[in-house]
Amino acid sequence: MDRLSSTFSALADPTRRAILARLALGETSVNEIAKPFDMSLPAVSKHLKVLEGAGLISRGRDAQWRPCKLEAAPLQDAANWIEYYRKFWEASFDRLDAYLQRLQAGGDDGDGSKPKKPKTKGKSDGRK
Repeated sequence: MDRLSSTFSALADPTRRAILARLALGETSVNEIAKPFDMSLPAVSKHLKVLEGAGLISRGRDAQWRPCKLEAAPLQDAANWIEYYRKFWEASFDRLDAYLQRLQAGGDDGDGSKPKKPKTKGKSDGRK
């Protein structure tokens, strides 16, 4: 699996996103990470392995303490990928907005001609 796919796969789980949010505050131990979750320590460790496999966290070793630390580079790669498509959609919406403004101002309707007035039945002076 490529790095971007690994990142998005890891981010797909809300527990892992919550873990990353906690690690954004600074490195901490697995026990501290596990505290707010209603799950076993082995279950939290599985989430940490997924995050580590995606390169989103690193785990150190300091005697008995195994601190976890956020690694932001894969998140930047994901943000860059998303930014490309954000620009695409912004440009699409800008074009749509310009088109709608031309229509409201009585400009062309896309084929170079003025918008056609709807045909009405009956007399043009409002009589039936």
